[in-house]
Amino acid sequence: MSQIDARAQQSPPVIGILGSSTAGDYGPMIAAFRKGLSEAGYLEGKNVGFEYAWADDHYDRLPALATKLIERQVNVILAAATPSALAAKLATTTIPIVFAIGGDPVRTGLVTSLNSPGGNVTGAAHINVDTAPKRLELLHELLPSRNSLGLLTNPANPLTPAVESGVKAAAGALGIRLTTFHASTDEEISATFKNAAGPVAGLVIGTDPLFTSHATALGAKSLEYKLPAIYQYRDFVVAGGAMSYGGDISDSYYRAGIYAGRILNGEKPANLAVQLSTRVRLIINLKAAKALGLEAPIALVARADEVIE
Repeated sequence: MSQIDARAQQSPPVIGILGSSTAGDYGPMIAAFRKGLSEAGYLEGKNVGFEYAWADDHYDRLPALATKLIERQVNVILAAATPSALAAKLATTTIPIVFAIGGDPVRTGLVTSLNSPGGNVTGAAHINVDTAPKRLELLHELLPSRNSLGLLTNPANPLTPAVESGVKAAAGALGIRLTTFHASTDEEISATFKNAAGPVAGLVIGTDPLFTSHATALGAKSLEYKLPAIYQYRDFVVAGGAMSYGGDISDSYYRAGIYAGRILNGEKPANLAVQLSTRVRLIINLKAAKALGLEAPIALVARADEVIE
C-alpha cells in the first residue's frame, strides 16, 4: 500500500490558513501554495482540508484567529505574511507552522537561524523589507531633480520599524528630504495619496500585507493623483504604478506548500531550513511614467527585468 493510499483510509489532515488580509486578495498566493502542496500528493477536498481564518486587514484579530485554528486542532498552520506568523508562533509551540513572508524571519524572531530554525516554525521568505531602501534609490533615479519624497508604511506591522529605518538611512545618504505617511485602512491609504500629492514628488510604498492586497488600487491611485510611486509587486505596475522592485511572493507560497506537504508526511519543521529567495525584479511601466509626465532615464530602463510600454 502506498503512502498516499494509507492516508486515504484515515481522516484527512487539515491545514489552517491564517491570513492578515482577505481570501480574495490572496487568491493567487494560495493557488501557488496549493501547487506546492500537490507535489507532495495532497489535494484540497480530496485528501487534505483547509480551514481559513482571515483578519481582513485588522491585525489585532490575528491572535484570536490563531487560537481558533488551534482549537480546531489543525495539523499545520500556513501563516500568510509576518503579522500572521508572529501571532501563530505566540499561540502554539506544538502545531507546525509554515510561513510565507517578505521579511527576515531571524530578525523578527520567527526562527533562531535559517539553516536550523528550531521549534515548530519554518517556511519561505522573499526579500522585500531589505529592498525598501533600493526602491527609494530607484524612485530618486526616476525623479533626479526632486529632493522631497515620501514613504508609506503601516504602523500595525512589526516590520515597519525596519522598513522606516532603512529608507531613512538611504534618504540621508542621497540628500533627500523624507516624509513618512502612515495608513492601516483603505480610508487612510486614500487620504495619504491625497495629502502626499504636492508636498512630495514621489512615494515609496513600504512592505505590508494591506498594501499587497491593495496593490492594484495603489497603482490606480498613483495615476489618479499624479504621484509617481514604487512598490514591490508587478500587479502595482500593471495597474498604473511607475515601477516595482521586489521578490517573488508566489514563489514563497509555492515553497511553503511543498514544506507543508513534507510536514504532513512526517518531517519536523525544526529540521527544514528556511527557504530564502534572493531574486528580485525591476519592472517599469513606461506608459504610466509618460502619463505622470516623466521620461524614464535610458540607463534605468536598460536595467529593468521587464518594461511595460
